[in-house]
Amino acid sequence: MNGFGFAALKPRRFFVTSGKALSRVSKLNAFDRALLEAGIGNCNLGPVSSIIPAGAEECEVHEIPAGSIVFVVIARMDGSDGEELGAGIAWAWEKDRRFGLVVEAHDNMDSGKLKRILDDRLMEMAEARGVELVDIKYRVESLKVPKGYYGSVIAALVFSPM
Repeated sequence: MNGFGFAALKPRRFFVTSGKALSRVSKLNAFDRALLEAGIGNCNLGPVSSIIPAGAEECEVHEIPAGSIVFVVIARMDGSDGEELGAGIAWAWEKDRRFGLVVEAHDNMDSGKLKRILDDRLMEMAEARGVELVDIKYRVESLKVPKGYYGSVIAALVFSPM
């Protein structure tokens, strides 16, 4: 418990995943399929902001029991035929590993432009905190949606409950 009367959750592990998918039915169905491809389609996702706690370890993508509530930093882009979809995240550690930062971006753009936007966002967050970043990593997904389909791309940093 802390001074506010509630216990803070401090994740010990996280993994990064991504997915892309198509559907002839709807953008929502394409999103569902992208989540399944990423391995988190049977979880209840709770979006959180952008701080990795000190001591959290990056791990391999692993199965999480169906129905689990999982906290994620997620980028998502949905679209329809002819659109280019891009979604990505970047994460890095403060040089003394006191915490990590995560940023997300999504739009109708290719992977190269998306990565530049992610860089800019990470650098501004680091500057605002007066810290230097190390071990910068990226996960970017893109998709050109064919005629007659809906598409979805996601990239997510998942705080593992296990």
